[in-house]
Amino acid sequence: MSLFEVGRVCVKKAGREAGRFCVIVDLIDKNYVLVTGPKQLTGVRRRRVNIDHLEITKHKINISKGADDDEVVKALNESTLLKIFQGRKK
Repeated sequence: MSLFEVGRVCVKKAGREAGRFCVIVDLIDKNYVLVTGPKQLTGVRRRRVNIDHLEITKHKINISKGADDDEVVKALNESTLLKIFQGRKK
């Protein structure tokens, strides 16, 4: 089982969004995943990211593969991680 799975909460380590939380919404291949902040919460827009640029956290939310930003926000509300996400926005 891979640590990179749909719903896993990560922190970006590289790029202009470094230090911000994001959620994996899809697995593209062995090197890339699709993440979202969502942008209105953390400033991380939906994009393809190299897994070497992500730091995995212990948190995971229940979302479906390819979930839209509204579904991610709803899952974050249910898991009480929303306050953590809003606190890291720059």
